Amino acid sequence: MATPAGTMENPAAPAPPATDMTGICFRDQLWLNTYPLDRNLVFDYFALSPFYDYSCNNEQLRRNSIHPLDMSHLAKMTGVEYVLSEVLEPNLFVIRKQKRDSSDKPTHMLTYYVLDGSIYQAPQLCNVFAARVGRALYYISKAFSTAASKLEKIGHVDEEDESSPSESQASKETIDFKEMKRIDHILATLHRTLPPAPPPPSFPEGYTPPTAEAENKGGEAQPAGETVPSVDPVIDHGPAKRMKF
Repeated sequence: MATPAGTMENPAAPAPPATDMTGICFRDQLWLNTYPLDRNLVFDYFALSPFYDYSCNNEQLRRNSIHPLDMSHLAKMTGVEYVLSEVLEPNLFVIRKQKRDSSDKPTHMLTYYVLDGSIYQAPQLCNVFAARVGRALYYISKAFSTAASKLEKIGHVDEEDESSPSESQASKETIDFKEMKRIDHILATLHRTLPPAPPPPSFPEGYTPPTAEAENKGGEAQPAGETVPSVDPVIDHGPAKRMKF
């Protein structure tokens, strides 16, 4: 008599785990209180979690009473397998899920880690970048909103100050006076720190400086309203000689 599928004699294998299970974790405190968590037993503990795929090559080795992480046997098989990649006993174990097409060609699929007895699925790199960029954009948008609200408050304060000119003028004069004292203090400090200015160069031989009367006559000869523009030696030297980038 044939035994129906799914009975105790031939139990049906559970469905393979989903690809994205980063939102859950697994922990069996009873197992942790009973067995030590080391490199020899960590895979048995991982097999209890919903991250374990019962169709993997490691499960076939377990049924044949072979250690499921024996690479001498796994390298000869093809299909899905789990490999222990990083170990920091007893706190951290990193398990890599990969698909082996040949003995020297495994393809990485997912990564899991056991941290202090709790099993997690490591997120993919694209999801990490998307989460970090989204968080950065959120805080940047929040900063701009806060700055805009404060600028609006400053505008309202300025309008109220214009409506009461007597108080605002007194406060502005006080602020300007304090600012002038601060600038004078900075200039005095710089004057004490910097060396004294060198003496002006002497006039060449045969040169007579213009007298005050000649300067006054020259100023009167210039028509009113016309000012001689000052020539900038850097800017006003023609477009042909300007630096091109």
